[in-house]
Amino acid sequence: MGPSATVRQKLVSLNPATGEILAEFDPACDTEVLAAVAAAKEAATKWRELGIEKRAQVLLRLRNVVYERRHEIAKLISREAGKPLVESLAAEVLLVLDGCQYYAKQAPRFLKPERIPHHNLAVKGKRGWIEYRPYGVIGIISPWNYPFSIPLNEMIPALVAGNSVVLKPSELTPQTGLAIRDCLHAAEIPPGVATVILGDGLTGRALASSPIDKIIFTGSVATGKLIQTAAAARLLPTLLELGGKDPMIVCADADLDRASSGAVWGAFTNAGQACLSVERLYVMRAIAEPFIHLCVEKTKRLKLGPPDNPETDVGPLIRERQVRMVEEHVEDAVRRGAQVLVGGRRPPLAPGFFYELTVLTGVHHGMRIMREETFGPVLPIQVVEDEAEAVRLANASELGLSASVWTSNLQKGEQLARQIEAGSVMVNDCVSSFGISEAPHGGVKLSGLGRTHSRLGLMEMVQVQYLDVDLHPRFPKVWWFGYDREALALTNGLVDFLFARGVRKRIKGLTGIFKGWRKRRV
Repeated sequence: MGPSATVRQKLVSLNPATGEILAEFDPACDTEVLAAVAAAKEAATKWRELGIEKRAQVLLRLRNVVYERRHEIAKLISREAGKPLVESLAAEVLLVLDGCQYYAKQAPRFLKPERIPHHNLAVKGKRGWIEYRPYGVIGIISPWNYPFSIPLNEMIPALVAGNSVVLKPSELTPQTGLAIRDCLHAAEIPPGVATVILGDGLTGRALASSPIDKIIFTGSVATGKLIQTAAAARLLPTLLELGGKDPMIVCADADLDRASSGAVWGAFTNAGQACLSVERLYVMRAIAEPFIHLCVEKTKRLKLGPPDNPETDVGPLIRERQVRMVEEHVEDAVRRGAQVLVGGRRPPLAPGFFYELTVLTGVHHGMRIMREETFGPVLPIQVVEDEAEAVRLANASELGLSASVWTSNLQKGEQLARQIEAGSVMVNDCVSSFGISEAPHGGVKLSGLGRTHSRLGLMEMVQVQYLDVDLHPRFPKVWWFGYDREALALTNGLVDFLFARGVRKRIKGLTGIFKGWRKRRV
């Protein structure tokens, strides 16, 4: 029996702060996925022909819809994903509003046909330019940790570039996926242009193997490799964002108050469930003691609790399995000699999927917590002797998404940043580059392929076409058939004129061009 014929479990939307079931949904089957892709293909032509200026106006309508519904959307995200309301507004709704506005304004300029001047004398009689064509149908498989901002900030550039889109949101946040669908509908995006299908892993597999023209996936390295392998069989273009193990380097001259605040926020925002989270911290021995003390004291002041409490700083993890992953990493670290300075366990008698905010010291790269993505509220701190050691350890990872350097010497900060193998590096800040529309987001090594956000993210949504017009079609072409001694002399003269050293040899080459050309015409 194929996936369509098997009995499928329902998608369950849970409140991670209490464990209560909020809603249940049936996952889309293969037939429904293929129907959505077929409708997207049919709608793509008219959507492309609408023109970029009108598509940009649609983005502004979407922006207005999201703005009007901002409080309702933020509450839904907090309830289903467990993040505090401030984070739902700032890291989810605000980023989508800004993304709509950014691409509505900039996409017409970014995708404007570009004239290509020809420097070579042999092709001066031609006019060339680059145009950008949409792929057609783009499939998006998005994660649960930022269930509103990640999928929409991938859909927005895809749509404005002229593609139609089929989105499969995470099975853990289906209600947020439906909120996206409702916003797209309220913005009056034509039927078939932007479709949301609820589903599980089998649904995602069906989407990836359907006749789409590009796939965008955000998730684990293991799943990303499977998608890349399947895509290779038919050369399906991919864009993969596969997570990070992001290092933070604190130099001896750093402002310790600011650096410790950045470390605590970078490690614990969204309960550490961010691909850009600070998951490894390297601090210079000269300042380690006061810095670690500040991190511990600031961690103790944070309030762990349900997201509907306006005073909550950090909410629950998304599911029980995520709590177990954090437990395993912390227990492994402790067995290998790490010290727990604060936290290190589940809160006693607390409902839901909570884990105490945890600061570890005495860690090293023999521990899982310094090698594998933890995706939880843990700040592991390793003391190093100097910046060279910090950079070496920062680069000692298969992942390379983001990093940060903290120092009062900005020139040194930039120099260190350039030595780190990561898709983005911030100096004296962390994580927040994801919220900068102009900043490309993506990584190196196993962190993925391609970029989202920014002009580069928009370019991921188009194919480049070079157009060339011969301005003198009746003029004989040197490179056409009819090879003879004159053709060879003319070509030799052209090579000498363009590339020979010395004026005399170039003049001789020019003479050869004229002689060969005259004889060929005769």
